[in-house]
Amino acid sequence: MAWTEKLERFLELGGIRKDIVLLVLSGAAVGGSLLGVQPLPFDLAWVAVILCGVPIVLEAVIGLVTAFDIKADVLVSLALIASLCIGETFAAGEVAFIMQLGALLEELTVAKARAGIEKLVHLTPQTARVLRDGREAVIPAQEVQVGDVLRVLPGETIPVDGTITAGRTSINQAVMTGESLPVDKGPGDAVSSGTVNQFGAFEMEAVKVGEDSSIQRLIRLVQSADAGKAKIVGLADRWATWIVVIALVAAALTWAVTGEIIRAVTILVVFCPCALVLATPTAIMAAIGNATRHGLLVREGDALERLARVQVLAFDKTGTLTRGTPEVVEVKSALPELDEAGLLRLAAGAERFSEHPLGKAILRSCAGGAEVPPAEDFRMLPGLGVSARVEGRHVLAGKAELLQSQDVDFTPPPEVEARLREGCTLTYVALDGAFAGYIALSDTLRAESADMVARLRALGVEPVLLTGDHQSAAGAIAGKLGIREYRAGCLPEDKLAYIDAVQSQGRDVCMIGDGINDAPALKRARVGIAMGGVGSDIAVDAADIVLVDDEVKELPHLVALARRMMTTIQVNLSFSMALNFLAIALAITGVLSPVVGALVHNAGSVLVIVNSALLLGWRKRA
Repeated sequence: MAWTEKLERFLELGGIRKDIVLLVLSGAAVGGSLLGVQPLPFDLAWVAVILCGVPIVLEAVIGLVTAFDIKADVLVSLALIASLCIGETFAAGEVAFIMQLGALLEELTVAKARAGIEKLVHLTPQTARVLRDGREAVIPAQEVQVGDVLRVLPGETIPVDGTITAGRTSINQAVMTGESLPVDKGPGDAVSSGTVNQFGAFEMEAVKVGEDSSIQRLIRLVQSADAGKAKIVGLADRWATWIVVIALVAAALTWAVTGEIIRAVTILVVFCPCALVLATPTAIMAAIGNATRHGLLVREGDALERLARVQVLAFDKTGTLTRGTPEVVEVKSALPELDEAGLLRLAAGAERFSEHPLGKAILRSCAGGAEVPPAEDFRMLPGLGVSARVEGRHVLAGKAELLQSQDVDFTPPPEVEARLREGCTLTYVALDGAFAGYIALSDTLRAESADMVARLRALGVEPVLLTGDHQSAAGAIAGKLGIREYRAGCLPEDKLAYIDAVQSQGRDVCMIGDGINDAPALKRARVGIAMGGVGSDIAVDAADIVLVDDEVKELPHLVALARRMMTTIQVNLSFSMALNFLAIALAITGVLSPVVGALVHNAGSVLVIVNSALLLGWRKRA
């Protein structure tokens, strides 16, 4: 094994990066050359030229030969070679060293920005305990099949998406939903891959495996995040190409007019467009890292660029502004001898075996208080409701048509109309053939929705509600949230038509939704944002940005961050251009030498990276 391979192997075992070692050696050599230290029979600056400069020249040559790609490396290479030709070895070594230092700083900035999302890849479970023929076997997680029964012990990561069949436990779902407290789970509850079983052992049936699992879907989103897709990055690259040409012309003219080649070399050194090229991708990746820390996965940098120009934010209602699950909001008894708690208790007993979402909501509401009584003679009446015997009484719970079909003397109370106008759904209850009251259920608003809408409006973004619900329900939700404009009864094509109409007026629209019916609108809008937790796979795939933990309260921060990112990019571009032209003017007049010019130019690159890195922890003050 060659000594270079042995050194590389040693560095790998010690967790030491080669590029950092090379930079340290090069920096020491440049510093020693500057101080006049000469332990070797040649200028120490040659160490930096070889270690840092040769890779730059090789990359430039390969780019020119294979793709005629004229970028920053070409100009840097010319500056290095020209400096060596006129004997300015220290200037050449300094340029090479600081160029590689700038590249390393950019890489570290990008790595820090992506660290929050790349850690998801390491959360992928490697093994699973499968129960087959009454025996437990540990197999690779990727070999689990849909329908397999798995056992998960305390402290283990759940390998696939599935449903608990036996046992009770608490699950840490922070990686998927952002919830800080563990969530209690029991038979029938869904669990997601990548989440951690904290307390009890349980058995589960696999529902989504391999690439279909929740953690793999998140990983695909992470891998699709790429700042290089932003249009403004392409613009900076085009500018860099022209700057290379301008620098060569300026250097040639200066040499021809003044006859001093050192001035021409200085122009090549200071005109390297590194700060210009670094200005945009570092800002975008830092902004993506900031968004990730707040539970937002940005799939492409271009999305943030577009979001910065958005003037209208269109919301779907169910699952976005609301929780997406019905909750009991009112119980009203019509019998003097029966209070509201008793009515709810009997209705919950009748709904004990119901699979209907409204029945489950009633059961959940009662389970938090009194114990739900057992039911006998349970019957599900499709499209109407349920019938059962609870504590010796015959209970009917369902639509008005159910009571009418069973010859119950039934007249809806006057207050029912008000509940219907508010968008509530009513379950009517009868006991032993007599009308006993009603239970009002509604899709409850997220606690943070009203504040989020107000903060968006303060940013100059107009919120709009687009929902398939009835006019009364849409109006009630819009009124509670302070949303002035809303559209009810929207089919997918209606949402598309609204977005097209607004964008044809020159106003960019951002659409946020969670369902399959929202996917076309998410694609058509200038920016699409999907709910990652409750959202459908199709909606997530159609979106540019995903709210991993469904926290809509972070939307104002996302909009403000996108605008701050564009401001940072503009400051970076303006600063780098101004610094370049100032340095060129000083180089033409002979004020700057190649050595000082290299310091000025590369200091500008470092300042641009540092300015972009400030976005990592940025948050708009309230």
